[in-house]
Amino acid sequence: MLRLPAQTHNYTVRSVKMPMRDGIELMADHYEPTGDNEPVGTLLVRGPYGRGFPFSLVFAHLHAARGYRVILQSVRGTFGSGGVFEPMINEVADGADTVAWMRRQPWFNGRFATIGISYLGFTQWALLQDPPPELAAAVITAGPHDFSASAWGTGSFTVNDFLGWSNMAAHQEDPGRIRAGIRQLRAQKSVVRAADEMPLGASGRALLGERATWWESWLNAPEVGDPFWESLRVNAALDRVAVPVLLLSGWQDLFLPQTLQQYQHLRDRGVEVALTMGPWTHSQLLVGGLATIAKETHDWLDTHLGGRPAEPRSGRVRFFVRGEGWRELPDWPPATTERVLYLQPGGGLAETLPTAGYPASFRYDPNEPTPTIGGRLLSPDGGYRDDTALAARRDVLSFTSDALTADLPVYGNPVAELVHSSDNPHVDVFVRISEVDAKGRSRNVTDAYRRLDGTSLAGSPTGDTVRLELDAIAHRFRAGSRIRVLVAGGSHPRFARNLGTGEATSTGSQLKLATHEVHFGTSRVLLPVGS
Repeated sequence: MLRLPAQTHNYTVRSVKMPMRDGIELMADHYEPTGDNEPVGTLLVRGPYGRGFPFSLVFAHLHAARGYRVILQSVRGTFGSGGVFEPMINEVADGADTVAWMRRQPWFNGRFATIGISYLGFTQWALLQDPPPELAAAVITAGPHDFSASAWGTGSFTVNDFLGWSNMAAHQEDPGRIRAGIRQLRAQKSVVRAADEMPLGASGRALLGERATWWESWLNAPEVGDPFWESLRVNAALDRVAVPVLLLSGWQDLFLPQTLQQYQHLRDRGVEVALTMGPWTHSQLLVGGLATIAKETHDWLDTHLGGRPAEPRSGRVRFFVRGEGWRELPDWPPATTERVLYLQPGGGLAETLPTAGYPASFRYDPNEPTPTIGGRLLSPDGGYRDDTALAARRDVLSFTSDALTADLPVYGNPVAELVHSSDNPHVDVFVRISEVDAKGRSRNVTDAYRRLDGTSLAGSPTGDTVRLELDAIAHRFRAGSRIRVLVAGGSHPRFARNLGTGEATSTGSQLKLATHEVHFGTSRVLLPVGS
C-alpha cells in the first residue's frame, strides 16, 4: 500500500534511559534489526507525543523492518522522560546530549539521520543549530524552525492552533482510553468556546487547568523580536546545515510559509535540498499523505544513509497542483508572469482599471467576529472548504470575476494591494482568494491576515495602501470557473479577534466596532500565472 520495498529484517524493541547534562533521564525505544544482515544505518526521532501508534509505525516500524536501527525518544517531561515539558526550550541541549549518548554505544557506526513531523521536525532543526559531524541526512515533515513567526507572525495570535495544541499536549497522558477519546472528540468545540470568551488569557487557562504553563507566556509576548522567543526559534540552523535535507509539507499546512522559507534558504546556500508539497492540511499529512511521505522518506534515507540508492527524483521539487495533479520541476517557484485583477464597484473583479467611485464598506463587530471557514488550521475543520456562506456575510466584501474562458494556472504567492481606511486604528484585514464553480459554490484557495493597529488612516478619505502577500499556491483555475476575492476584518477563531481598543490580547475585554472602507482605483490582486 505504501509502495515500499519488501521487508528485509526482523527487529527487537527495548526501552533505554539516556542521561542529560543536568542529570535528567529521557526514555527511548531502541529498534534493533536482527538477522544475518547488519543494520544499514541509524535513525534518531525525538518528540513529545509518546512512542506508540502512529509514530511507532511511521517513524520506527517501517524503517526497522527495512534495516534501520531507530532511536524513538520522548522529549523531556513526556511519556516517562524526566523533567518538565516546556515546549521547544530544551531541545537544543537535549538533542546534543542524545547524540553524545549514541556516540558511546558499541553499536554506533558513526553515521545517523533524523526524521519526523511537526514538533519532531522542530527537534531536528534544534539539532541542526550545531550539526553533529556524524549526521548524514535529515527528512523534515512540516517542521517549524521559528515558533514566534507561527504564533504572532500576522500581528494577531494564532489562537485556534496553539490553544488547541496546548489543550492536546496538556491532556495527552490522561488515564483512561475511553475518557481520553471522548475528550478528544469534544476538544475542538472546547477550544472554540474558550476562544469566544474574554479575557483570552483567563479563558484559555480555564480550559487548560494547571497544565500548559506556557500559555500566558505565549500570549504576553506579541512582538516576534521579543527576547522571550529566543529559545523557541532556531533560525541559525538554516545557515549551518550542510547535509542533504528533504522537506515535506502541504499547501494547507499551518507551517507552510516556514517550509518554503527553509527550502529557498538551503537552495540559495547550495545545500542539497528537495521539496515535496501535497494538497494536505497538517492533520492530513499522516493520513492522506502517508504513502507519499513514507516512500519519499525511505528513498531519501536509502540514498543518503543506507548506501542503497533509490530511483532518483526527476525534479528537485515535487508538488501537487489543485485542479491538475502532481508535477515535478527543477525549482520552486516556476517562472510566471503577472496577471492583475482590479476590485470593481458593484462586486466585480476584472483586468480593467475601474473609474473612481464611492468606496465599499463593511462594519466589523468583535462581539460577533467574522468566522473562520477552512484554511491552514490545526483542526479537522481546516483545508479546502465550501466558503460560499462567508461571501454572503454583511461583514465581508466579495468581488467575483466573469467566468474564465481558459484554464489559469497560478504558481507562487498572490499579492493583494488594497487602498484601505477605517474609523478605528485598531483593525485587522483578512483577504482570501477562492474559486467559484459553475454551480456557484465557492472554495478557498489562499488567504492572508494582518493586524494594522496604528497604521490604518482612521477617517482618511483617500486611504492607505495595504499590501498582503497571500499563501503560496499551485492551483489551476478551470475554464468556466470564476475567481473571487473576499475582504474581511477578522477570521475567528483562527486568529484572536481585534478588540478594537488596543488592549492586550491576553487581558483585554473591552470591545469597539470598526468600519472598514476599501477604495477603488488601484485596489487589486496580482496573480503569478504560469504555464
